[in-house]
Amino acid sequence: MPTNFTVVPVEDGQTSSPDSDVQSPGGGEDEESPGLYSGDETPGENSPFIGDHEGSCDGKNMALFEEEMDSTPMVSALLNKLANYTNLTQGVVDHEKAESEDGVKKVTIKGPQMGTFIGVYLPCMQNILGVILFLRLTWIVGTAGILSSFVIVFMCCACTLLTAISMSAIATNGVVPAGGAYYIISRSLGPEFGGAVGLCFYLGTTFAGSMYILGTIEILLMYIVPDGALFVDKANEPVAQLNNMRVYGTCCLALMTLMVFVGVKYVNKLALVFLSCVILSIMAIYAGVIRTVISRPDLEICLLGNRTLKNHDFEKCLKTDVIDNVTTTTQLWELFCNGSSLNADCDAYFAVNNVTKITAIPGLFSGVISENLWGNYVPYGMVLEKNLSAEVLESEKDDQNNIKDMPYVFSDITTSFTLMVGIFFPSVTGILAGSNRSGDLRDAQRSIPIGTILAIVTTSIIYMSCVVLFGACIEGVVLRDKFGFSLKRTPVIGSLAWPSPWVLVIGSFFSCCGAGLQSLTSAPRLLQAIAHDKIVPFLQVFIQRESNSEPTLALLLTAGICEIGILIASLDAVAPILSMFFLMCYLFVNLACAVQTLLRTPNWRPRFKFYHWTLSFLGMSLCLSLMFVSSWWYALFGMLFAGCVYKYIEYRGAEKEWGDGIRGLSLNAARYALIKLEEAPPHTKNWRPQVLVLLSLDSDLMVKHPRLLSLTSQLKAGKGLTIVCSVLQGIYMTRGADAKRSEANIKASMAAEKTKGFCHVVVCSNLRDGFSNLIQSAGLGGMKHNTVLMAWPSNWRQAEDSSSWKNFIETVRETTAAHQALLVAKNIDSFPCNTERLTEGTIDVWWIVHDGGLLMLLPFLLRQHKVWKKCKMRIFTVAHLDDNSIQMKKDLNMFLYQLRLDAEVEVVEMHPSDISAFTYEKTLVMEQRSQMLKQMQLSKTEREREIQSITDESRSSIKRKDHAKNPTPNTLQVPGMAALENEAQMFHERNTRSHIGHPEKNSPMSDHIHMTWTKEKFISERNRHREASPGVRDLFNMKPEWENLNHSNVRRMHTAVKLNEVVVNKSQGAHLVLLNMPGPPKNKGGDENYMEFLEVLMEGLDRVMLVRGGGREVITIYS
Repeated sequence: MPTNFTVVPVEDGQTSSPDSDVQSPGGGEDEESPGLYSGDETPGENSPFIGDHEGSCDGKNMALFEEEMDSTPMVSALLNKLANYTNLTQGVVDHEKAESEDGVKKVTIKGPQMGTFIGVYLPCMQNILGVILFLRLTWIVGTAGILSSFVIVFMCCACTLLTAISMSAIATNGVVPAGGAYYIISRSLGPEFGGAVGLCFYLGTTFAGSMYILGTIEILLMYIVPDGALFVDKANEPVAQLNNMRVYGTCCLALMTLMVFVGVKYVNKLALVFLSCVILSIMAIYAGVIRTVISRPDLEICLLGNRTLKNHDFEKCLKTDVIDNVTTTTQLWELFCNGSSLNADCDAYFAVNNVTKITAIPGLFSGVISENLWGNYVPYGMVLEKNLSAEVLESEKDDQNNIKDMPYVFSDITTSFTLMVGIFFPSVTGILAGSNRSGDLRDAQRSIPIGTILAIVTTSIIYMSCVVLFGACIEGVVLRDKFGFSLKRTPVIGSLAWPSPWVLVIGSFFSCCGAGLQSLTSAPRLLQAIAHDKIVPFLQVFIQRESNSEPTLALLLTAGICEIGILIASLDAVAPILSMFFLMCYLFVNLACAVQTLLRTPNWRPRFKFYHWTLSFLGMSLCLSLMFVSSWWYALFGMLFAGCVYKYIEYRGAEKEWGDGIRGLSLNAARYALIKLEEAPPHTKNWRPQVLVLLSLDSDLMVKHPRLLSLTSQLKAGKGLTIVCSVLQGIYMTRGADAKRSEANIKASMAAEKTKGFCHVVVCSNLRDGFSNLIQSAGLGGMKHNTVLMAWPSNWRQAEDSSSWKNFIETVRETTAAHQALLVAKNIDSFPCNTERLTEGTIDVWWIVHDGGLLMLLPFLLRQHKVWKKCKMRIFTVAHLDDNSIQMKKDLNMFLYQLRLDAEVEVVEMHPSDISAFTYEKTLVMEQRSQMLKQMQLSKTEREREIQSITDESRSSIKRKDHAKNPTPNTLQVPGMAALENEAQMFHERNTRSHIGHPEKNSPMSDHIHMTWTKEKFISERNRHREASPGVRDLFNMKPEWENLNHSNVRRMHTAVKLNEVVVNKSQGAHLVLLNMPGPPKNKGGDENYMEFLEVLMEGLDRVMLVRGGGREVITIYS
C-alpha cells in the first residue's frame, strides 16, 4: 500500500526563524531561494514527495483535519479537480501550455493525477449516456415492448460488462501507455490483430462522431428551431428532412473540426459543461417519473379512430365546433375534406371514425404497463395506431397507400427486433474511456477496473429502469412516435421530464455536441497511434504533427469519413454501422483476455482477480451473436474488412515483436503439434522433403552459392520444413559475433531468394564435426529434416587440401547412416533463380535403382513452381540383355498412371560390352593419382604440378587411343617410349626445381636447357631417385600395368563411362538431369576413386542433381 504524506506548513511570519531554509511565501526574496527549483529544472523533479508543490499546501492551516485528508479531501481540492476535469483521451496535451510563442518546447506540463471518480467513472458515464437515450429509447420501448426492450438492454449491458471485466484484467497486467484500447488489443493479440481492430475502433469512433452530429442537428431542427429548415416539401417531407440533415450536419462538422484544429483547450473547458448537461437531463427524467405519481401531466394526443394525428397543424382536436350556437368546421375538417362546408366530400376513414383525445402520460400506476409489454413492429409508411392488431380490415390495408398527404403519424422505417438491437447498442459504448486515460490516473491499475465497472453498472441500472418506467408511464402509441409529432414537436422523453421539456432538449443538445467534439478529438489521435507503430505502411503519412501539436492530416481524414456518415443523414442507419465496429473491438478484447488466460504465460499476472476465461469466452460469443443479430451483412462486411487489414499487415506490415498472445498461442500449438508428431513416424502419404541446406560461406561470411536457396524454395511445393545451416571453423567464444553476422547474411539471402525457413550457424573446431552435428541434431522432435541438400564440390581436384571432398564423402556416409535422403546439385550457380521462367524443355529422370521413389517425386515438386512449370518430365530406365524392354515400358507407364504422374517413359538398352581402352585409361590415371597423393608428402606447389602432370599424361593417353590404328575394344595400349619420355621429363623438372632456391648458380637460360635422354640414362636417373627419397622409391614400386589394376575399380569406371555416354546422348539438352547417386565405398581408402566415378558419371552435363534416397518409400499409389 502506498503511503501518502501531507506536509502542512505553518504560516506564521512572527515565529518563523530567520535561518529557516524555506521562508514564508509572502516574501519576494523567497522566489529565488536555492532551496526551491531554478528556472532550468522541472518543478518537483527533485522533490521527495509524490505530487506537485501546489498540492502539498492543500492542508495549510488545517492541521486539525490532517488525519482525515487522505479519505476526505478538502472542498477546495475537490472543486479544483472538478474544474480540471477533462473527458479527452490520453495524449491530448494542452499545447498552448507546453510550448512558448515561438514554438520551441520548453517544459512538458502534465495534467493533475486523477482518481477513480474524476478520471474513470465520470468520463465513462458521459460516453455511455448520450444521444440514443434521449432520442431513441422511448421509441425502442414502444416498438419492441417492455420485455423485448429489457432483453435488448440486458444483452448489450451484459456484453459491455463482460468486456469490461476482460479489459480490466488486461489493463491491470502492467502499465498501459498511450493508445488505450488499441494498445491493449495490439500488445495482447499482435500487430496483425491490433492493426485490424485498431482501424475498426477508429472507424467506429469516427462514425460515432457522425451519429452525435446527426443527433445534434435532429434536436436543433425538430425541437429548437423547427422553422429553420432549408428544404420544405410537404409532398415528400422525409426526403426534405434528410437534405436538411445533410446541409446542417456538414456545417456543424466543419465548425467542430475547426474548433478541434484551433486547439483542444476550448474543448477541454467545455467538458464539465457537457457532463453537467447529461447529469441534469437524467435527473429531470427521474423527476418527471416521480411527478406522474403525484399529479398526472396535462398532455393529450389526438386520435382519429385508432390512428395518431400530427397536432401541430390544427389547434382543436375536433371535427366541428359550436360557436355562438353555430356549428362550424375546424382546421382538422379542412385537412381531411375538400372544403370547409359541412357538405364537403371528406375522407372515408375520417367520415366513419370519431376524433378522440387520450392522455399521453397516464402515470406510473395507471396500468398502461400491461399494454406496453409486447412489441408492435410495423413496416415502412404504416400509420401509427393505438390498438394495432392482425385483424386490421383489408380496406384499411388498401387505404394505407392513399393517405400519404393526410396528417397522420407514419412509421419512417421498417421495424424489427434486430434493428432495435443495432440502434440501441451504441448507447452502451464508451466503456473504454477509462483505459484511454490510463496515463492521467494516479493508480491506473486500481481506478480502471473499479471506475469502468461501476460506470457500466450505473448506466445499466439507468437504462433498465428507464425501459420499465417509460413503458409504465407513457401511452404506447406515443412511445412509438419517434419525433413527437403527436405532441406538437415535443420529444417524448422531454414530455416526461420535469420541470420543463426544455431542460432535456437543451441538455441533450449540449450532450450530443460534447460527444461529437470528443469523437473528433480522440479519433485522429487513435489513427496517429496506429500510424506511429508503423504496422500499416500506407498510414505512415499520418504520423507527423503540425506546429500546433495537432494531427492535422488525421483530423482531415476523420472529418472526411465523418462526412460520409452525415451524408447518410439518418441516425437509425448510422447507428448499426458503428455498432458493428465497436462489437468487433469488444470481441477482440474478450479474445485477448481468454487467450492470455488459457496460455498461462508467466507474464500474465493481472492485479484484477475477478476474471475467468469462461467469462471472456461468453463475452466474445455474445459480441459475435449481437453482430449477426443486429445486421448480418454489416457483420460480414466488418469481418471481411478486418480480415483484409489483417492479411495486408501480415504481408506488407513491419515485423513487430510485442510478446503478444497470438505468438504465445502459436508456441503452444507448435509444442502440441511437435508432441503429436513424436508419437509415430509420418506415413508415406504425408512425406514431404524437410530440407537441411548445407551452405558454404566465403571469406566475407557471405553465401557462396545463393542459387542453392533458390532451388530450395522451388522444391518447397511440398510445404515442408527448411533449415539453412552453415559452419564456421574456430571457437564460439571468439567467433560468436561472426556467427551472428553470418546468420544475418544468410537470412538476407533467404529473403532475397524468397526462401522461408529457419537459419542456424554453428561454430566448431573443424567443418567436418560441425556438419556432422547439424545432420544429427538439426530440427526438433517430429519436425526434423529428412533430406540434406548441398552443392557438389566442383574444384575438388584443384583444392589446396583434401578436406573439401573428404567432408563431402563423410556427409554422404552420415546421411546414409541417418536414413536421410541426399540431394547434390552440380553446377549450382547455373540453376535458374526464382524470377526466371524456363521455356518448354524437359526434366529428365534416370531411374537406375529404386531407393524410395524420391527421384520421381522431385520433378513433380519442381513443376509446381512457376520456374519449372512449363517443363515436361521424362523418365529413363535401363534395360539389360535379358529384360523385356517393351513390357518394362508398359509396366512403367502403368506405375506412373497409378502414381498420378504425367511423364514420358523411355527404356534404354545397355547391353554388356567389353571394357574399352578409355575405361582402362581413366582407371589407370585415377589409381596413379590416388597412390601418388597417399605415398608422397608433397608441398603445395609440387602437388599442383603433380596433378597437372598426371592430367597431361591422361590427355596424351587419350590422344594415343584416338590415333591408334585399327583400335578394338579389347586392344590394350602398352606405354612405350613416349610415356618414358614424359616420365623422364618429370624427373628433369624436379631436378630443375631443386635448384630454384639458389638462383646465383643458375644462368638466365637455365630454364631453357634441353636434355637428350637414352634408355640407359633414364634407368640410371630413376635408380638415383630411388636412393634419394623413400617416398619416391615407393612411387616407382607401383604397378601401373593394366592387367594388375583393381578389377572392381575398372568395372565401376566402365559403368560410369557407359552410363555417361547414354545420359549425354539422351539428356544433354534437358533443363535438369536427375541421377541415382551411388553409395560411397565402405573402405575409406577408395574415397578419391569414388569422387572420380561421380565426376565421370556427370561429365558433359550442365545441370545435374544426384539423388540418394533415405531408405524408405516416399511415394505411394494409394489414396
